[in-house]
Amino acid sequence: MCNHQNITARVLSVPSAKAPFEKSTIERRDLRSDDILIDIRYCGICHSDIHNAHDDWGHGVFPMVPGHEIAGVVTAVGSDVTKFAVGDRVGVGCFVNSCGECEYCLRGDEQFCTKGVVLVFNAVDYDGNLTYGGYSQKMVVKEKFVVRIPDSLDLDVASPLLCAGITTYSPLKYWNVGPGKKVAVVGMGGLGHLAVQFAHTMGAEVTVLSQTMNKKNEALDFGADHYYATSDSATFTELAGQFDLILNTVSANLDVDAYLSLLRVDGTLVNVGAPAKPDEYNVFSLIMGRRSIAGSNVGGIQETQEMLDFAAEHGIAPMIEVISADQVDEAYERVLRSDVRYRFVIDMSTL
Repeated sequence: MCNHQNITARVLSVPSAKAPFEKSTIERRDLRSDDILIDIRYCGICHSDIHNAHDDWGHGVFPMVPGHEIAGVVTAVGSDVTKFAVGDRVGVGCFVNSCGECEYCLRGDEQFCTKGVVLVFNAVDYDGNLTYGGYSQKMVVKEKFVVRIPDSLDLDVASPLLCAGITTYSPLKYWNVGPGKKVAVVGMGGLGHLAVQFAHTMGAEVTVLSQTMNKKNEALDFGADHYYATSDSATFTELAGQFDLILNTVSANLDVDAYLSLLRVDGTLVNVGAPAKPDEYNVFSLIMGRRSIAGSNVGGIQETQEMLDFAAEHGIAPMIEVISADQVDEAYERVLRSDVRYRFVIDMSTL
């Protein structure tokens, strides 16, 4: 199929690692038969955007256009598109292509594609072209990788659900969180405050483990039943052996043995935060309670749609601070200082 590369989009890009953002333009591909063109209205800022823009993980290709919490409106569709029409409210999350043929794609876990899922930015698509993310006014995406945003969710509020929402919903669902289960959420940030809402709505007894008591009232408002400061060593004595599941949402290294001690027999510590350095733990922390350490990625497209519908039905929403395109550098600095309640969202009309 032809690829004329003739849809021009204004973007925010970083020319090199840790450089300030610049306003520039890129070429999006011409619509293929199964593509849709999205007018991006909002894009959330995720900590992994910062890791990539700063090249913390060493795979950065510059200039880079970050952004994978994308919410907007369909403005054009390819000839074979059946799921969406012009005017539909839609979202795009962390990836934009997969092989569609491997066992994981076929069961709806495109994030684990054996050929390699194509990330929405800082990745090379199967056609050899670099991907550019949602800090942009327009985007062309295969309809298979687009989700519908329910009418009851405002677009700015919906955008963080495309990463932070599905990253927390997916493991809670996989580990069968529900009535009778005791769940601890480590960290009350962009991921944690959504994890609390999802786990509470699923029927679990929810405890927040945060470094300080600063966010206790907000955690309880989001549905937490209990709140403890991890800076208090008495917390680990008091809560020993209590939890079926601990969801770790922070990107700093934990004292893994201390957190494993909080699990019941057969309990699981699930990591969705990604620290830069390896964790360390004593294997006896696992053996003595048949405990597990696990990790979870985002969910597939079908599960992401399910999460959005669940959030809309139950009134689950991130707490956001909407910013302009000129405030992104400052927002990055504030995220690194943990100075945000709880997710920045860029208003793309300001670009």
